[in-house]
Amino acid sequence: MATQSVKSQKNRPDLTGEHHLGDTGQLILLFLFLGVWISDAFWLHYSKPLFENTPTLIRMSGSALVLFLGAFLARKSLNIVFGEVRETPGVITKGPFGKMRHPVYVSSILLYAGLLFIETTLASILVFAIVIVFYYLISRHEEQLLLSRFGQDYANYMKQVPMWIPYKKRPSDKRMR
Repeated sequence: MATQSVKSQKNRPDLTGEHHLGDTGQLILLFLFLGVWISDAFWLHYSKPLFENTPTLIRMSGSALVLFLGAFLARKSLNIVFGEVRETPGVITKGPFGKMRHPVYVSSILLYAGLLFIETTLASILVFAIVIVFYYLISRHEEQLLLSRFGQDYANYMKQVPMWIPYKKRPSDKRMR
């Protein structure tokens, strides 16, 4: 079933593409993060937990909230990109894409952050920083692909919608519909 899904996505002219190392890089960083996070936080205790004095209930509640937000954003964004075939390819501006240009990557970062709320060590923060840099570089590469394909439409979208962190527009700013 997964193979069929991947094949159908490759034959969709409404999708622009992504960096050739995107999926592989994401898997490598996920396994690296989980390996460092689990081994350091729960087994080796190489670096001291940073928030060991924070009550477990607060850490777990914060973690659950961030993990839920990340999962919700991922599901909503991925459904828009892959669940709908667009007859005419164009810049996607609906849903989370109207608030940020890369909600799928933001959702991934939120999932990592949710795990960090459970147990935060210096080693896991270092890998988390590498993950953020990776997603930034992948985002910039994909933006170049989108600029090449959609030109001024995507350039206007970039001016109107922030890359990752949504913010409230000033009344004089015009929103893209």
